[in-house]
Amino acid sequence: MTERVGGCLCGAVRYRLLCEPLATAVCHCTHCQKQSGGVFSTNLVIPEAQYEQAGETKVYADSGDSGQAVLRHFCGACGSPILSKAAIIPGMVLVKAGTLDDMSGLAPAVEVYTDHAAAWVAPIAGAQRFAQGSA
Repeated sequence: MTERVGGCLCGAVRYRLLCEPLATAVCHCTHCQKQSGGVFSTNLVIPEAQYEQAGETKVYADSGDSGQAVLRHFCGACGSPILSKAAIIPGMVLVKAGTLDDMSGLAPAVEVYTDHAAAWVAPIAGAQRFAQGSA
């Protein structure tokens, strides 16, 4: 495994992934759009025990379409989204791929909430697409 490290824009939060992502997924839900400030969020699914972080994050308590909690962690200094913890997938963290120092070798395998995708965003070649959450 290539070590994957990343952090926020200002450097106050740094992290290290101790394993390769179990999945790389693009989420087009409206909450990910608003949190990222973009048309989607690219997330790396990592077992929480395989994620190490230096520096503190602030947390915004949100809820997903399931009605279950989504804890969105971000840097309190620069606002970079770092990860989310979704109650629907306990024991996992969703690390924001854009915060990696190097995204080499990553390719999304899944797109979720494509019913909310911007009309001008083309499907990702080779990725499975789901109108709502993954099946």
